[in-house]
Amino acid sequence: MSTSDTLWNAPVQDLKNGYARDGETFVCLFCGHATEQGLIYAEDGTFYDAKKFMQRHIEARHGSAFQALIGLDKKATGLTGHQNALLRLFYEGRSDDEIKTELEIGSASTIRNHRFVLKEKERQARIFLALMELLKERSDSPEPSFIAPHPQARMMDDRYNMTEDEQTQILSRAFPEGLDGPLLTFDLKEKHRLAVLRHVASILDDGKMYTEKELNAELSPIYEDYAILRRNLVDYGFINRESDGSAYWTTQGGRPDYAADPNDTIATPTRQATKKKAPQAKKAPKEDTSVNHADRRKELQAIYKEIKQESGVYRIMHKASGKSFIASLPNLKSMDGRRFELNNGSFQNKELQQDWKTYGEDAFEFEVLEVLKPSENAYVSIREQLGELENKWLAKLTPYGEKGYNKKPAE
Repeated sequence: MSTSDTLWNAPVQDLKNGYARDGETFVCLFCGHATEQGLIYAEDGTFYDAKKFMQRHIEARHGSAFQALIGLDKKATGLTGHQNALLRLFYEGRSDDEIKTELEIGSASTIRNHRFVLKEKERQARIFLALMELLKERSDSPEPSFIAPHPQARMMDDRYNMTEDEQTQILSRAFPEGLDGPLLTFDLKEKHRLAVLRHVASILDDGKMYTEKELNAELSPIYEDYAILRRNLVDYGFINRESDGSAYWTTQGGRPDYAADPNDTIATPTRQATKKKAPQAKKAPKEDTSVNHADRRKELQAIYKEIKQESGVYRIMHKASGKSFIASLPNLKSMDGRRFELNNGSFQNKELQQDWKTYGEDAFEFEVLEVLKPSENAYVSIREQLGELENKWLAKLTPYGEKGYNKKPAE
């Protein structure tokens, strides 16, 4: 069972723990890291059983089960940004007066009202769960088998409303020579792209830290334009990477762990190079391998701290007509990726893609409209701030109809 299935189908107690037990294996619900019952795990000279070591993993990697759950997309939690911020502060044990000051809202009585609303939401959730359980027991016809979103899914929407049968049909058309064959095209609808990316991600090794060259080598047999596959795997949350692109790993497996101390009698188990087997405890790894990995990780962390990543809103404008396309990016350096997509005929906005093909690259210019200045409020995500900034520029320049390529929002 995938990490996604484990998370979305987990009972409440497992969600509170942050891990589930699958036979003799404890599996982290948020990244898939696993420990095996009966093995002993060492960390900084202290030995732990599988369950205790899993608890330490969740604390070290995710902070706590609460922090991991509250950090999920709002489509997954059903919480507004305001409710999310309140729950975080409640969890920290803040008083109503402290929360009022922190969020600069209302009075202490307003905070108490919010507490009441959240308790009401809890009661409604319990009743809804009971109704769904009764519905399952009553229904004679089988439910369609929906595919659970992966935990790191970004911007969850109707694209994720997909059954297993639907995905099978999409993949059969996208990979006409079979799932081991090449991808026919990536010029697909968003929902179809999601299905393709989910399949491509499943081919990658969850236990490996890839260099960009190694990842390209994995993706190039699947699709000639491997760069667009790599970029979309990151954008959709199937893989993570260092900010400089020097290392990539799947979010399904989490960042691979390495033995902390090669001198320990029993080294911390590492994720194995297969998805089907749980990590096995093993003797201390060869010293040169461990040292190389440790040095490389320190080097990557240092590079990451030095590189400044700016988010913001950009515009692609047809010089002669002034017709514009406006969008936001979490990393403005990836604007070159949009130029690459346009030159390769795979840009998502079909009208802009057609004009690019007709008039050529020199007829357009790229411009950064505004760099995001992140809010000091830790409870407002960068994505939410970017959305507000993008909406500001869309309202200001109205790039719709004859003035632009953006689709006018429904009124």
